[in-house]
Amino acid sequence: MGLLTGKVALVTGASKGIGKAIAIKFAQEGAQVAFTYLSSVEKGQALESELKKFGITAKGYRSDASNYQAAEELINAVVEDFGALDILVNNAGITRDNLLMRMTEESWDEIMNVNLKSCFNTVKAVSRTMMKAKSGSIINMTSVVGIKGNAGQANYAASKAGIIGFTKSVALELGSRNIRCNAVAPGFIETEMTEVLDEKTVQGWREAIPMKRGGQPEEIADVCVFLGSEMSSYISGQVIHVNGAMYT
Repeated sequence: MGLLTGKVALVTGASKGIGKAIAIKFAQEGAQVAFTYLSSVEKGQALESELKKFGITAKGYRSDASNYQAAEELINAVVEDFGALDILVNNAGITRDNLLMRMTEESWDEIMNVNLKSCFNTVKAVSRTMMKAKSGSIINMTSVVGIKGNAGQANYAASKAGIIGFTKSVALELGSRNIRCNAVAPGFIETEMTEVLDEKTVQGWREAIPMKRGGQPEEIADVCVFLGSEMSSYISGQVIHVNGAMYT
């Protein structure tokens, strides 16, 4: 359909799962796609080749968005290589689940750095470029857990809740420059991570969802295409839920 033709997008944490689906959908819609990976080098290289088959420019960067300087260097490199940066998708994230009584300070700090601080790093770095262009769409990946909480995920839930407050504040600060900032809150999405789990456990989760199924990464990607395109030109500071009515 070409909804993103002429736009340059950066997707963090795109070597697999939701991030990979977003990068592919963006390429299908005509965007030039930059993306990051960290440990999954072979998957990152394979994705770059896959994206180029859509006839667009694509480049993967091995970068740690939780590192302030690395994030700044990443944004500068993307702008230099592509000439612009119109869409930023902060998708990189990890989990370190445990009950609060057993949670270590290290696992708390790691989650905050990778999930929350990375958003600050990349958005701060890209804001000057977008302000100069007087346009831009920033999409931050939060979670249903960041809204309703979840036992055993106090660190993850706190990081994702922080992303929501951050997103709304950025939307207020940058709105006058025609820069939009929204968050996407996935529910239970079936990815490579869920494939290794016990099928009975996964099926139990599906049954607890009103739509009786888990979501697919492509369904998150579709929302990101919408938020990155001009179809959402007056939508900013919002949290878009994609969860099959597991939380309303």
